[in-house]
Order: sequence, then structure tokens, then C-alpha cells
Amino acid sequence: MKKKVLLISLVVFLGSAVMAQPFTHADTLRGSNGPYRAWWDATHYDLHVHFNLQDSSISGFNAINFKVLHPDSLMQIDLQSPLSMDSAVFYKPIKLDRHGIKKWVRDVQTTLGNGITEDGNAYFIRVPDKSDRKIVVYYHGRPRIAKNPPWDGGIVWARDHQGNPWVSIACQGLGASVWYPCKDYQGDEPDSASIHITAPSSLISVSNGRLRNVTRNPDGTSTYTWAVVNPINNYDLIPYIGKYVHFSQIYKGLKGNLTLDYWVLDSDLTKAKRQFTQVPKMMKAFEYWFGPYPFYEDGYKLVEAPYLGMEHQSAVAYGNHFENGYLGHDLSGTGVGLKWDFIIVHESGHEWFGNNITSKDIADMWIHEGFTNYSETLFTEYYYGKKAADTYLIGLRKNIENKEPIITPYGVNKEGPIDMYYKASNMIHTIRQVIDNDSLFRSILWGLNRTFYHQTVTSRQIENYISKRAHIDFSKVFDQYLRTTMIPTLTYSLHEGVLTYKWTHTVKGFHMPVRIYNAKGQLQFIYPTEQDRQMKTGLKALKVDPNFYVYTNQIN
Repeated sequence: MKKKVLLISLVVFLGSAVMAQPFTHADTLRGSNGPYRAWWDATHYDLHVHFNLQDSSISGFNAINFKVLHPDSLMQIDLQSPLSMDSAVFYKPIKLDRHGIKKWVRDVQTTLGNGITEDGNAYFIRVPDKSDRKIVVYYHGRPRIAKNPPWDGGIVWARDHQGNPWVSIACQGLGASVWYPCKDYQGDEPDSASIHITAPSSLISVSNGRLRNVTRNPDGTSTYTWAVVNPINNYDLIPYIGKYVHFSQIYKGLKGNLTLDYWVLDSDLTKAKRQFTQVPKMMKAFEYWFGPYPFYEDGYKLVEAPYLGMEHQSAVAYGNHFENGYLGHDLSGTGVGLKWDFIIVHESGHEWFGNNITSKDIADMWIHEGFTNYSETLFTEYYYGKKAADTYLIGLRKNIENKEPIITPYGVNKEGPIDMYYKASNMIHTIRQVIDNDSLFRSILWGLNRTFYHQTVTSRQIENYISKRAHIDFSKVFDQYLRTTMIPTLTYSLHEGVLTYKWTHTVKGFHMPVRIYNAKGQLQFIYPTEQDRQMKTGLKALKVDPNFYVYTNQIN
């Protein structure tokens, strides 16, 4: 979840100007797997954060276990101003004890100016030697406050309906380093993580995964410890602090019993119990289309949040006011989108595309948003049939802008335009029509989630996998829809029942088949190329199957 259609205006650049956009040194530090990131692999985060509601500050530390891929002398740790890094302490491992538990011994401490240098929102820390280690980074400050979460993100210091404190964070795109020190690069997820949230004891703290412990502190605060045992995106690791109450159920899924937990404000409990009956329905449809839920070990949670929603892994943020549609609206304009709760469906779809399969660079975020936008169509098809699903998908085309390519420049933390949602999902639907075998198409969706299970990937990996499994070379189709703003145009003429046709406004070598209605009103494939082709049809007018996202242009 990143873009909002109805309630904010979107600022985009003209496609012709995108490549000329001036990116800064800071953009490169933030968006690339630079030399001081590439040499080490984060294996575990152990994050401890104290939330001071009196002065809107936070403080704490992140203990990062890492593996050395090739030795280097400096380590890049990201932490965004106005937060400040206080110090960093390296620990080295010693032999396992008799229980097989790794022991750590304190080694070297560094501070700013003495082993640590600062470059904007990045800190460079001198590494003592070339072995696998743990680094503990201490920090404090008042983090950036979200102006319009989740689109313009940061920390959210809010109040609930009854005036109680309600705190959370939304940081996709902006980066997790807006609130804690980390390797803020999407291509490297820690293999597991724990988070220790300290806040007033009058409030409940919720986060990703399973609750491991609650400690009542003598100063009137409590520390809630949550943990995930699966890899997790940095921006997905999120706290929720508020007057929460809890209810739950067990879903009997493809891998056994899955816990479905719900954390909502106590004043919203009745509404939540009514609306969240849609969650098992969502899970059933998505396990059918995509395969088993990817995080059975960590469970599934829906957590009420002080903003619309986000796909935080195993702790999905929900703020859709307990109503169907998108804040009561239908993004397709067809009425179909009012049959289900947009946030429950869309944000949960990200558990498969975005959280299970993650793009290394946010330039490839169509992998997250295109497939997840299409998950809305697949959910609709599962419960309401193909006609309703196609109507919904085609209705979404009114939101496509075609002002710049979906895939943006790499290495500069530049995510794609809004077309990574609606245009990318229409591309996927078009590819499905070309495959013309829904069993095979579904097996490809399952195969993606199995082959790239808990992995970070590139667009090319996903593109090549689909082509290989479909036994159809879709490389030009992906280039067309992802890397240009041109929509394939079937240019044709009809004369005495003879159809002359070809593709125009396409990349070189674009030869995608398309279905048309023949003279009997039946669908049949034709095979346009960049050169004129002819066939006798008996047609007086040409109608293309609307499930293909293409244009037509009749000429004399």
C-alpha cells in the first residue's frame, strides 16, 4: 500500500523527463547496495525501543547479527535525521555452550568522530576485523512525524476516539531508518527479528509475529517482546501502541492450523467482530490462487491503525473504518469493489507479493503492487465469478496515467508511479488471456510463491519465470507494459470482409496474440506483428476482447 487515489493528488513526472531527473548522492546511498552494504548480510535484528509519549521522543538500540560475505573496513548503517546515533558496540562470538547457544563477548565500541563518520542519513562504522559478528547500535531523538500516513510517512502520535494515546509508524518508501538504525536496503532482509516495545503500562503494544513476553517495569512502563522467525522487510517491522483488545480464531489452512489474531481499539470491538469475518474468506481465496500463507509460524494478525492500512508482515495495519470498499468507495467505479473490504483484501494480498516475494530494488515494486492489485480481481472471481472480476479489473483502467514507465531508475530509491498498480495488474490479466489456460495460470502463481519463497528478487527473475512456465516468450510484453508508456495499438482496416491488421505503438519485436469476436460472435485469436496481415472475416466492425489491455485504431 503506498498510493492514494481518491483523497490526495499525485505528483508524477513526465515520462520523457524521468531519466533526466537529478538524483543525489544521498539517493544513491539510500537506494543502492553500495560497497559498505554489499559485503555483509543481516541475519537477525533484535530491536529495543522506548516510546516517550511525554516529549514525542524514542530511544533504544538495535542489535544486528551479520554474516561477512567478503571483508571490508566500513559498514553502512542508516538512521534518518533528526534521530542521532550515540554509539556502536561490536561483539564477537565465542564457542557454543553445551546447549548449543552462541555466546557473545564485547569487543570494540565506537562513537561519532571516533570510528563513526556521518554522511547525511547514513553512518559509516569502522569494522574491527573480518569475522561474522554482532553490532549493537544505540540511538535517540524525535523521529520525523508522518504528515499524511501511510503515503507521507513517519511516526504517528495520535489519539483514539476516547482521547487515549495511539502510536504507530508507516515508512514504506521513506524507509525503516526513519525510526530505527538498520541496513535500509530492501534486498537484504534479516532472516528473523525480535522487537521489544516499551510504553506506558496503561497501553498494549503489538507488533509482528508472536508475543514472547511482557515485562512490567518499576517506572510505570511495560515492555512487550514480539518475534518473527521468518525473513522480514525492514519497513514491515512496526509497533502499534494503544488501548487494544484482542480476539482470535483458528483457520484450517493448507499447512494446518493458522492463528488469525485481531487487535482493535476497545471501543471498536463490536464493529471489528462483524467486519473481520471477511478474513477467513480472504485466506481461503488467496490460498487457492497463490498457495499456502507464507508465514504460518508467525501467524496472521489484523491490527487497527491510526491510518488507512499497510502490509506489515504478519501484523497487517487496518484503518478502513470497518466498511466495504476503499473508505466506502469503489476504486473501479463499477460497484463490484463494494462487495468486500479493500484493506483486508489488498493489504493481506501483500503477504504473498511484497512480503513473501520482495523486490530487491523498489524500482521493481510492480512485483508487489501489480500482483496484489490483481489479487483483488482474483478474490472477486473466487466468490462472485469471472464476469464480476473482469468488470472490476477493466474498471480500474480509468486510474491508469501512462505518464512514465512503471519501472524507474535503479539504485536511487525511486519507486514506480501509480501505474505499478492498475496498469501492471491489467498487464498480468492480459498475459493470462494469452496463456488461455487458467489451470496453468494458477500453477504459475503457486510456482512463483514456491520458487521465490521468502526471497528478494528482480523484475527479470519474475518475467523469465512466467515465460518459462507458460512456454511463451513474454519478454517483449513485459518490456512494452513495464518499460514504456506506449499501449499496444491494433491498427486495422476492414474492406469487403477482409481484415488488414498489425501492431503499432509497440517495442520492436512485439508479436502478442489477441482475441477478437468473429462474424459468429465467438472469440478467436489473431496473431498481429509489426507488418500488415490479412484475413477474411465477414466482419462489418471489429471488436477486441476487452480483457486485453490494448487500444484499437481503424484506418481507411
